[in-house]
Amino acid sequence: MALARVRKDDTVLVIAGRERGKTGRVLRVLPEANRVVIERINLVKRHLKPRGTQQGGIVEKEASLHLSNVQPVCGRCDKPARVGARRLSDGKGVRICRRCGEQLDKA
Repeated sequence: MALARVRKDDTVLVIAGRERGKTGRVLRVLPEANRVVIERINLVKRHLKPRGTQQGGIVEKEASLHLSNVQPVCGRCDKPARVGARRLSDGKGVRICRRCGEQLDKA
């Protein structure tokens, strides 16, 4: 069963780097680069040149983090969880919390 450890709209905890200890919601997963973009985490400043009707200036935006630096947070135990996999009776694969056994996927 090859299931993604982190998916869009998951709540994750940053476990390494400058933003260590912060939690946020995953906005995008970049599987080919093994990276995730998290809401209001790892903000960087971009200097934009005015183009057409778009105004220039300095804009803050989220930069990506490596997948190994984040850990999903379980909804039931509200703690960072290692992710396991389980097959349901209908044959569908789901992610589970290794700490409490709760299903991480929304029904």
